[in-house]
Amino acid sequence: MLKPIRAVVTAALLTVATYGVAAEMSGNHPDTYVVKRGDTLWDIAGRFLKRPWLWPEIWQANPQIKNPHLIYPGDVISLAYLNRVAVEPGPRAEAPLNAIPLSDVEPFLKNLRVVDKVDDMPYVVGLEEDRLRSSEGQLVYVKGLPSAQPGQRYAVVRPTVRYTRVDRDECCDIHKADDLDFRGRRTINFEDFWTSRLVGENGTELLGFELMQQNVGTITRGEVGGIEASTLLLDRAGREVRIGDRLIPVEAQPYDLQFFPHPPKQQLEYGRARVLAVADTLTSGGPRDVIALSVGTRDGVDNGTVFSTWRVGSEPADRIRFGDSRSEDTIPRSGHVRLPDEYAGHVMIFKTFERVSYGLVMDSVKPTRVGYELKHPDAAY
Repeated sequence: MLKPIRAVVTAALLTVATYGVAAEMSGNHPDTYVVKRGDTLWDIAGRFLKRPWLWPEIWQANPQIKNPHLIYPGDVISLAYLNRVAVEPGPRAEAPLNAIPLSDVEPFLKNLRVVDKVDDMPYVVGLEEDRLRSSEGQLVYVKGLPSAQPGQRYAVVRPTVRYTRVDRDECCDIHKADDLDFRGRRTINFEDFWTSRLVGENGTELLGFELMQQNVGTITRGEVGGIEASTLLLDRAGREVRIGDRLIPVEAQPYDLQFFPHPPKQQLEYGRARVLAVADTLTSGGPRDVIALSVGTRDGVDNGTVFSTWRVGSEPADRIRFGDSRSEDTIPRSGHVRLPDEYAGHVMIFKTFERVSYGLVMDSVKPTRVGYELKHPDAAY
């Protein structure tokens, strides 16, 4: 499966090039090239130009390519830049190239979503035989669905994280991901307890509550005959369900059927777009891992948006000027040196909400960690 995904990575980087750069042809190249299965404009530019990110030059030289994501096996692409010979359409029996089909990435995606509140959602109040956990083929009892009817389908989800942001003028925003207990309430994180106390809730913006899908089930009985809970039969080989898990209607199509990678539609303020969390891990993720990001539709982000991820540069004290005998906190801010950010990898957005989005790490040279900065995929620093 990794080889097809590597081809997907090539497509994911397809639209990150800069349009204003003049093409440089390699030594021996034909005047035309016939597109083959698996080709992208990125591949073709890498083969016949000195730099593959100059693929827009090939696109501009072939005005009949209306959409660079839609080239087909059999298309004849002109590489004769002087006379601008147009592309000749090939047969249309096969699917267009360059789009990333859902089937190529779906095995790595997580059933995650973000909501503004969880307190008013229906919840699991009990389990069959008073179990501690329930799984496929077992019953769970749900409070908050008084009009539920047999046959209705629901996904069982668990509130896992509360995402917040503090807007700051100096340096950058503060992003937090607080773990939630079985009631959906924040747990005490002693690691940043004093930061939480100092920041407080004033000026803190709620980005949303993360819900992780545990299982799916069908209502078999509603609240009838004095019974105060609806009965749900779990019918998926998913995660175990516990008391406190919430219910939402099943989504008919949770993901787009295909993704067209593209750079962000607008420049984001430095420090605002950060990695909030890595799904199912602690702080680090690599290729095929899902990460939560602090930007969403209100920031112009949509499915297919590609970012590069960067470790934020450290600010060590200048020990040459101030010596090594002084403690770090006694050296003024002007005595610290801002080091460059360090590139980590690329991430493609596959699920977008208003203030949070989820992305799949497509490639990387080092792990992507919580707190890393998001930039244009073609950013040089």
